[in-house]
Amino acid sequence: MSITIKLALVLTFALSVNAWAQSPETPAAPTTTTQRPERDTTRTRPVVPAVSPEVTERLRRFRENTIDPNEQQSTRTASVTEASMRPARLYSPPQGPLEVNIRRGSTGESLTLMLIDRNGEVLGMAKDVQGRVNLLEVISGIDSLDRAAWLQLVQADQPLGSPIVIQPIREPPPVRTTRATRPNSTTTFTKIIGWGDQPLDADDPTIDEARKSWIAGDPPIISGFKIYSDMDVLIRTDHGEILVALAPDEAPSTAWNFRTLARDGFYDRSGFHRVVPADREGKPFVIQGGDPTLTGNGGPGFALALEPSTLAHDYGVISMARADEPHSAGSQFFFALGREGTARLDGQYCSFGYAVSGSRVVDSIAATPIANIAEGRPANIPVILTMRLVAAPARMPGIDRRQDRIKTTTKVGEVAPTAR
Repeated sequence: MSITIKLALVLTFALSVNAWAQSPETPAAPTTTTQRPERDTTRTRPVVPAVSPEVTERLRRFRENTIDPNEQQSTRTASVTEASMRPARLYSPPQGPLEVNIRRGSTGESLTLMLIDRNGEVLGMAKDVQGRVNLLEVISGIDSLDRAAWLQLVQADQPLGSPIVIQPIREPPPVRTTRATRPNSTTTFTKIIGWGDQPLDADDPTIDEARKSWIAGDPPIISGFKIYSDMDVLIRTDHGEILVALAPDEAPSTAWNFRTLARDGFYDRSGFHRVVPADREGKPFVIQGGDPTLTGNGGPGFALALEPSTLAHDYGVISMARADEPHSAGSQFFFALGREGTARLDGQYCSFGYAVSGSRVVDSIAATPIANIAEGRPANIPVILTMRLVAAPARMPGIDRRQDRIKTTTKVGEVAPTAR
């Protein structure tokens, strides 16, 4: 073979290799990373999230239900919203690590973590955070939480994205019960009178007598932590939409169960099979759903331990339906229609969230014509089309989100306006 031919073959092979290396299917060459400079922890800025006019405007719009729960929390620039936070894992042991992954974003501005309780009180703070962060090392007291709290990422006085729920894992205290008779009836039922060694009504003399026979349960301990992004549940019905905020601080296992069933499609194409707009005394009562069979007897195939929620059964509050046995709830739930008729449910049923939009929908379902008054059976069962999870809004210091619970659009005795 001549030298000319050999050179031509070599040149052809080289050109073909070069062309292959630039193909889109070719993995990019690894890039070298530079060592980040040592962090200067003295150069942090104070965080005053509530003074931002943008935050104030967003909060106003949220309270007036004119804001999309999925809308970005900041409208400043796209680069600012690149900062983000997510849990490293769902479960963590008691001793940790309890970790979140924090991406700083392209602006390089300092990021702050704020641990906020349900009342809006700041329980702890960590400044200038980034990367993989062990919360037990940067926020003191987090290991002694007695109920769920919210971890909010803040940048330049602006809360970013949805918060993360930090939930200590612990067993509920033993439930204390007695047999009681319903008012104006001879029917008896199992009445809850206390939790652990604490009575529900300290002024009830019959409870004091019953306490003498209570056997002390095991002392409560924290078995670890559950850490996850805060989500609301959007209930789409043929009457409209209801947006529910969950309360893991009150009933963590119950709220998680409802969230999981909603996410996985258990409630899709079910409905509100029981509608009781008023009790025997004419006071607003409940609308009940969550049974795929629409008979009132269906469930998810398991039962939940009753949790001692203190969230009052008021209008828009969502709670678990159950049988007479305290630990018999599974999937069926109800919305309270008014404090006048549902105050007696406090402590007897487990409330785990509250609607923050959809009052006209709740009232419309409550106004559904009833075919069987004794059973509360609607003539046409309001349908739950789907349920899905949507990002919860940012938690803000000094703000209790429960004050954004919906208010009824009707008065007692009025017929609710239709939302169809």
